[in-house]
Amino acid sequence: MTALDVAGAGGPGLDAAWEELPPISLAELVEEASLLQRVDRKYVLPIAAVAPLVAAVPSSTRVLEIEGRRCFGYSSTYLDTDDQLSFLLAGQGRRRRFKVRTRRYLDTGSCWLEVKTRGPRGVTVKERIPHPDADLRPLTDEGHRFVDEALAGAGLSGVRSDQLRPVLVSAYRRTTLHLPGSRSRATIDVGVRWRAVGDQRRSELACPDVAIVETKTGSTPSELDRLLWSHGHRPGRISKFGVGMAALHPELPRLKWHRAMQRHLTIPRIARPGS
Repeated sequence: MTALDVAGAGGPGLDAAWEELPPISLAELVEEASLLQRVDRKYVLPIAAVAPLVAAVPSSTRVLEIEGRRCFGYSSTYLDTDDQLSFLLAGQGRRRRFKVRTRRYLDTGSCWLEVKTRGPRGVTVKERIPHPDADLRPLTDEGHRFVDEALAGAGLSGVRSDQLRPVLVSAYRRTTLHLPGSRSRATIDVGVRWRAVGDQRRSELACPDVAIVETKTGSTPSELDRLLWSHGHRPGRISKFGVGMAALHPELPRLKWHRAMQRHLTIPRIARPGS
C-alpha cells in the first residue's frame, strides 16, 4: 500500500478536533510515555463518535505533532509461519504468543522491524530496530538475529525467523494523544485498509466508517479509558493483524475476533478467487 491509499482518511470534524489540543513533540512523548512494556486496551467506535470524544478529553491532553502534522500514514507488514502460528496463538489467547512486523511511517519514510510478545501479567513487550519494509525486501541478517533473540528471550525459541514470511499489509492514518495525568498515551486509527500477500493474493478490504482507539497504559486505566467507559464503549478483542488475516483468508477461523468482525466492523468473509 502507498501513501495514496490512506491519504485524506478521516471523519467528521476530526481535523478541527486535533487542532483544539496543544502539541507534544515526538522526543517529549518518548520521554514521558514510551511504554514499550504496557497494558493495551482496544475499542472500535463509529468514526462519527471520535470528534465528540476528543472534545471531552482532559484539558491537559496533548497531541503528537511533527513538522506541523497531527495525523500520520502508517503501513505495517506482518510476518507469519506457513501454518499461521502467530495468528493462531494470538487468536486462541495463548500466554506465549508473538507478532513480528515491519512498520513504515509513510510521511517520513522511516521503517522499523518490531517484535511484540507477552510479559508477566499480560503486559505487552515491544522491541524494535530500524529495518526495510518486509513487503519490499526480505529480512536482513541483522533482522533475522534480532527476531531470533527477541523470540528466544520470550520463551519462543521453537520459532525461527527463517520460518517467517510476509502475509498481510495494513495501512491507516493515526493520531497519537498523550495523557499526562496517567503518563499514558492513546492512538486513534482511521481509514484502515488491508491487503493479503503471498500465494499470488492481492485481495483488499477497507473499513472507512470506524475508528480503532487503543490506550497504552501501565497497570492503571487512563483518563481516556474512563471517558470511553462513560460513553458506553468497552474494550474488545480487536487486532488489525487478526482481523485482516481472518477476513482475507476464508479458510482460517475467526477465533476471538469473530464478535468484533461481525458486530462492530461488519466484515464479510472474502471468497477465494474463482470460488
